[in-house]
Amino acid sequence: MSVHQSTHLKRITTHILQEMKKRKEKISMLTAYDFSMAGIVDGAGIDMILVGDSASNVMAGHETTLPITLDQMIYHATAVVRAVERALVVVDIPFGSYQGNSSEALRSAIRIMKESGAHAVKVEGGAEIKESVVRILSAGVPVMGHLGLTPQSIYKFGTYTVRAREKEEAGKLLEDAKILEECGCFALVLEKIPAKLAKKVAELVTIPVIGIGAGPDVDGQVLVLHDMLGITQEFQPRFLRQYADIRSTMHEAVSNYIKDVKAKDFPNEKESY
Repeated sequence: MSVHQSTHLKRITTHILQEMKKRKEKISMLTAYDFSMAGIVDGAGIDMILVGDSASNVMAGHETTLPITLDQMIYHATAVVRAVERALVVVDIPFGSYQGNSSEALRSAIRIMKESGAHAVKVEGGAEIKESVVRILSAGVPVMGHLGLTPQSIYKFGTYTVRAREKEEAGKLLEDAKILEECGCFALVLEKIPAKLAKKVAELVTIPVIGIGAGPDVDGQVLVLHDMLGITQEFQPRFLRQYADIRSTMHEAVSNYIKDVKAKDFPNEKESY
């Protein structure tokens, strides 16, 4: 009997992520919201792609993540999944689609999985969303948690400053991390919290902990693609390392195109039929 040998890289699964934590191999994660960018990110070898509700900011121009809808998240996720061959694709369940109603949470998660083909969903919060997390997991849908700065709760906190600096809030974060692990979450994002606390969480739980503004002693890192590529330049938090200046490159290219069109240099004879 012949055995088909696939030329593709092995697809990342939740089990592989768990093994990476065990052997202390760092996990890489970036956001993506469309087919073209997702293909580039996946082709570069990223471990996880987050179809984040940050699309509300970087793709639609909203001030917060709150306005984006479930239908819009599914649209972005579907485009990303079409491009991805290796990475694990995680999709944010948007604000208002899971909080306070576990039945609605389950419906939202199932819609994302069925309609987009994604591999997992992500939710923000701890004990207060436990019922929704358990309900989603009961259907076999992998769930990633998110603690610390939770952008969907921005109007509750009123600021994007570092979370869990005080003893009481830090204690609750540690408790919430354990609750999410015990519920069955496969991984956890920690956003904008003290590095020492993030290290404590990563040591406390057996599931992978992915940081964004949470220091180096977690199991992996995530950034918003448009931020790290320098496409969005208004957002310059301390935790962001900008790996390119794509905005300037694109500006120069468009300016040169305009100049060539105005000068009747484009298209030239070789570029015409």
